[in-house]
Amino acid sequence: MFANLTGWHALIGLAIVLLIFGATKLPGLARSLGQSVRILKEESKNDEPAPGTIAIPVVARPDASRPS
Repeated sequence: MFANLTGWHALIGLAIVLLIFGATKLPGLARSLGQSVRILKEESKNDEPAPGTIAIPVVARPDASRPS
């Protein structure tokens, strides 16, 4: 889908973003985007279970899905 994009497309996209947000707000937007990515990376690393803990899988009973 993005195989046909060239440098000109990126330049036009950047110009549109510059026109919409203005040159004064772009550094703030880039900073907040960088902080968001940093927080996402930290939180994704913290999703792993702590060492020494045991994960107990939840298994549904086979007869619970059949009506009586």
